[in-house]
Amino acid sequence: MTAWLTEAVPRGRIAAFRTLVYLFVAADLVVFTPWVRTRVDVPGDLYQPLLVGRLLPLPTPTPALVGVVFWALLVTALLAATGRAHRLLGWTVFALYFEWMIVAMSYGKVDHDRFAFLVALAVLPTAGRARHGDPTRTEAGGWALRVTQISVICTYFLAAWAKFRFGGLDWANGSVLARAIIRRGTDLADLIAQVPHLLIVAQFGILAFELLSPLVFVVPSRWRTMTVGFFYSFHLVTIATITISFAPHLVAMASFLALEKVRPVVFVRRLLGRPPPAVPTSSVPASPAAAPVSAAAAPDPSPTAGA
Repeated sequence: MTAWLTEAVPRGRIAAFRTLVYLFVAADLVVFTPWVRTRVDVPGDLYQPLLVGRLLPLPTPTPALVGVVFWALLVTALLAATGRAHRLLGWTVFALYFEWMIVAMSYGKVDHDRFAFLVALAVLPTAGRARHGDPTRTEAGGWALRVTQISVICTYFLAAWAKFRFGGLDWANGSVLARAIIRRGTDLADLIAQVPHLLIVAQFGILAFELLSPLVFVVPSRWRTMTVGFFYSFHLVTIATITISFAPHLVAMASFLALEKVRPVVFVRRLLGRPPPAVPTSSVPASPAAAPVSAAAAPDPSPTAGA
């Protein structure tokens, strides 16, 4: 079990995932959750902090507090995306984003698409130093990715458990998707809704998908990427039909992917005609062909050798 939890991965994968996660934090502030700053405009009596907010305890949001969290988080996330000071900046980003989420989710609605992303922010500071393109493998980085992957799958499996807990099979037999399409459906969703019984079949399919999601850990490695691709396609359909993005969850799910193979900086340098940055010498194992040949093993260059 320990070997599975700490399965070593290339440091380049950690560097790429770290950059992706921290850049999304900055994008989240200005694109996906800028509405959090408007929460301070409502009366403080409406602020009902989550349990963790009551246990710490955290103060009631004010314009000054939310403004400081916003700008501090934006700056530190962009700095953390460079990979420098990964522990200091990583823990700072996690603490600030955690507070940002408590403010966002303490007014009556809690989004479960943030769980795996918060776990990723919590474990990335422990992953160690990493450079883009570095092929050396790290168990600490492997543990950080594995914990994030488990959180991604828990999001699916526990969502199915919640459906059974509160609705049972009536959830699958009901009109959940129909109500979602009425509230926020697209033209594509309207077309799908006209097919008899298709929405009921889709609801059973969603339950089956969520319950079977842990199988991603036991399928052969050659099928794992395709399985994760199916996960992404499920969310693509969700966005195209009922406009629910699950963006932070999709970022966390990139922990399953070989992100070290995606190197935009190298691609840009090649377009500009510049050589890619050199990989550290200590990271590249010596090639057997480069080993010196001893005099005893060297072939005899004389014409009569072997005669």
